[in-house]
Amino acid sequence: MIARNTAFTYKGQSVDVKRVSRELGVRYVLEGSVRRVGDQVRVNVQLVDGESGAHLWADRFDTDRANLAQTQDEITGRLARTLSLELVEASVRRSEQERAVDPDARDLVMRGWVLSSRMASATTQDEARRAFERALEIDPESVDARIGLGEVLVSGEDMEGGSNSLHQNITRAEQLLFEALERDPTRSRAHFVMGLIRRWQGRLPDSKIELEAAIALDPNQASGHRQLGVTLMFLGQPAAAILQLEKSTRLSPYDPFIALNFNALGRCHLFLGHVDEAIDLLRKARTTSPRYYFIHLNLAAALGLRGDLDEARAALAEGVKLRPGLNSLARLRATVVSNNVEYLRLREKTTEVGLRKAGMPEE
Repeated sequence: MIARNTAFTYKGQSVDVKRVSRELGVRYVLEGSVRRVGDQVRVNVQLVDGESGAHLWADRFDTDRANLAQTQDEITGRLARTLSLELVEASVRRSEQERAVDPDARDLVMRGWVLSSRMASATTQDEARRAFERALEIDPESVDARIGLGEVLVSGEDMEGGSNSLHQNITRAEQLLFEALERDPTRSRAHFVMGLIRRWQGRLPDSKIELEAAIALDPNQASGHRQLGVTLMFLGQPAAAILQLEKSTRLSPYDPFIALNFNALGRCHLFLGHVDEAIDLLRKARTTSPRYYFIHLNLAAALGLRGDLDEARAALAEGVKLRPGLNSLARLRATVVSNNVEYLRLREKTTEVGLRKAGMPEE
């Protein structure tokens, strides 16, 4: 990365991207422009391959002049996250084009991150796991491979609704993250994954500490804000959780896992008695990603509370179809990771009441 004082020497000039790449010794060039029309401000950005001149990615940010200072951090955060993913994608594409016969550990790690950043499925998660495993075989000291493998081992549980090997996955992931943090305690992603592990273990205060540490090291980590919001929800603090979840959504509005933001926001609003807002958010979550069983169940609960019983029953039926084992309140309670008294109270008077009205039996 080139310092901005050097980059600014090209400001206002019509220059060839390939020449800039050669002169500065950089692989990628980020171009941008700011245009003001009245009180509206538009920021255009595009990422260009410095060697080929190919356009890899472009985006546009609109705001009004009065809020420009306030939204500057959000624009920077969105750029940081998006560029991180795009640069990894570009590097993987380049490696594939070069048909590397024996990719090294770094290439495998990048492949793993690309796969794990996509919409989760059993196939993509398994491919990501194999990439990180192979990277660790090639380079047993790799911190990135440990972090990536640990994340894949624990994040798939939320996506697929449970695993027969959950305990083994958590135990192995915890050891990998201990080793990663021992080698480099400043890795934001390592603290993020440890936060997920601690939540699965029911250690919610520790989960909060780890996720806050991750955000302190990387304030633009949208997934960190999302998962901190989920942990705060499980701690019985829905209002505080909403702030984190909304921050995550602003940082990464096109996140492949944005449905999880809408789902958690919907639950928090339901806990606070904002039933209409909860239904709107949960419907948005369902539209964005209809294959998550828990979104249908949460929507069924919210609709049941509002008295929209036909739609609530349909949502409940779809949720149970996706996860047949969770066909009663007793079985659903057995999956709850939080023993926080306030969370359980909020859940009982909203989610459980709504699911009863939707037709979910006790046993």
